[in-house]
Amino acid sequence: MNMEARLFFLSIWCGVYGLILRFFNSRERLIRKTTSVMFLNSLFWATFLAMTGMLVASYTERLEQTGQFSLLFGVVGAFVGAVMGYLRSSNDQKREVMVKDNLEWADTGFSAILLASVVMFFVVQAFKIPSGSMRMTFLEGDHLFVNKFIYGVPVPMNDKKIFSFRKIKAHDIVIFRFPAKSKDSPHYGKDFIKRAIGLSGQKIQIINKKVFVDGIEQDEPFTQIVDPSVYPAASGLTTDVFQDKWQKGDLADEYGNETRDNFGPITVPEGHVFVMGDNRDRSFDSRFWGPLKISAVKGRAWLLYWPPKRFKFVK
Repeated sequence: MNMEARLFFLSIWCGVYGLILRFFNSRERLIRKTTSVMFLNSLFWATFLAMTGMLVASYTERLEQTGQFSLLFGVVGAFVGAVMGYLRSSNDQKREVMVKDNLEWADTGFSAILLASVVMFFVVQAFKIPSGSMRMTFLEGDHLFVNKFIYGVPVPMNDKKIFSFRKIKAHDIVIFRFPAKSKDSPHYGKDFIKRAIGLSGQKIQIINKKVFVDGIEQDEPFTQIVDPSVYPAASGLTTDVFQDKWQKGDLADEYGNETRDNFGPITVPEGHVFVMGDNRDRSFDSRFWGPLKISAVKGRAWLLYWPPKRFKFVK
């Protein structure tokens, strides 16, 4: 589940929690009980800390452990909330203040988090550069805004998009969900950033680090080459076999770096693009794991806003 979906369900939970508070608050007999106050406060803090655990997992790029983080933080929150509820239920005034405070937080969370999830899903999203694969265009730790509607408005619970403003063009810098084969992949659930090099139907070949698209050598002033050595091409593969293994994402497992400097030729399948990092010798990209579905593209890099000295609109 991506961050937008998590925020959406969290906002729904805030709304549900607000209804639960109103239900208890409307029944004087229930709200006067210490156990009721402990239960309500326990729910509040369990949710708050479970969300914190989710954000910690996201920030540390341990998305596969999001469930464990949320559960651990949630259990701690439930215990802390119950204790605080017990301490704040010594008299009617304290109970009323606590319930009122929690209700205000629930209502604020419902509206604010719901708005944030809608904006992140449809309009713009913040993104942090996680590695050096896009040097020198972007540096590790750079913060970007991603335009999420330029390639079309995403349809919830689907991989389709509508109202596309334009299609992906060559050299667009795109953010996408990594096409992991299984949840065991260390990259499962993570967002990647690369540059679109080849579009559907185009023929891609790399010869001694030089990229050719439809037989034409590309002028790529944005690239960085840090390793002068050149790996030889993978031997014993016909064009058809190479294409088949590449589309299945098997090249990295079978040939490793042999596809880094000499690659293809391949033809980009319909509905896909071929992406590469600007730091060509330090990028895990389409050369290794195969074509990228256009439907997996979340948006286009739009604005580098942090650090301030590197502020710029991304072309």
